[in-house]
Amino acid sequence: MPDGITVNGAERGLADAGARMIPPIPAQNRTGARVFALVMRWLVRIAALLTAAVLIFLIGYILVMGIPNLKPSLFEWTYNSENVSLVPALINTVLMTLFALVIATPLGIFAAVWLVEYAKRGNKLVKLVRITTETLQGIPSIVFGLFGMLFFVTQLHWGYSLIAGAFTLAIMVLPVIMRTTEEALLAVPDSYREGSFGLGAGKLRTVFTIVLPSAMPGILSGVILAVGRIVGETAALIYTASTVAAVPESVFSSTRTLAVHMYLLSNEGLHVDATYGTAVVLLVLVLLINCLSSFIAGKLAKGK
Repeated sequence: MPDGITVNGAERGLADAGARMIPPIPAQNRTGARVFALVMRWLVRIAALLTAAVLIFLIGYILVMGIPNLKPSLFEWTYNSENVSLVPALINTVLMTLFALVIATPLGIFAAVWLVEYAKRGNKLVKLVRITTETLQGIPSIVFGLFGMLFFVTQLHWGYSLIAGAFTLAIMVLPVIMRTTEEALLAVPDSYREGSFGLGAGKLRTVFTIVLPSAMPGILSGVILAVGRIVGETAALIYTASTVAAVPESVFSSTRTLAVHMYLLSNEGLHVDATYGTAVVLLVLVLLINCLSSFIAGKLAKGK
């Protein structure tokens, strides 16, 4: 018992000595810190409210201006200068998105797997690939369009076609998918890999059965960003896929997506009301794709 009292007394003595060594924070500084925290808290709230307000305003404006202009003539199968039907452009948009994702998604995922799982640290090739990826993300889309026209359309003799536009868009969205996949793989805990190795699994089996399923929600986030860029692209497709408003007969047929369709209608100035109606359909299409991707990501996360 006396020993316990001695120890507790020593601890109190050390605590008192530590308290004497740390100078107290002046009341003025504490007040300034509270004011700074309060100001920053309100700035964050205001920024969030402004972001939500801009989004709601844009969606509301498009819906208010576009829904009254959704006429049956816009949904006829064949396009002409009178009905300016959006159905061929809608089909072309879905096909263009699917083709571009089929090309870009495997390449982006496999490149990210190599960077994170197989490449050695400090490898110069890894630095070169990352610098190239970051550079490609900042290049304007019209530059990709000119490249696609010179290489796919002219050099490979594909002509203005669906496949030329899909390959051009795949190059555009490849850096986005690659970077988001890399970040998702880095976020997977190393204990998952170590546990798999401890059970006797090899490197390849660990990557495809443990790491990739765990990172799939983050990978799908990159795919959602890629879909948004594909659906809204115009400059690159004008130079590669052309502006023909018809359902393609093959991958080498010229096409027109919804974004290009809207651009041409607004540029002509004769069917501005149809442009707003097309914008509503494009908005609904993007929301459906995003909701589907989010649902798949949620199911994968719950299964993991």
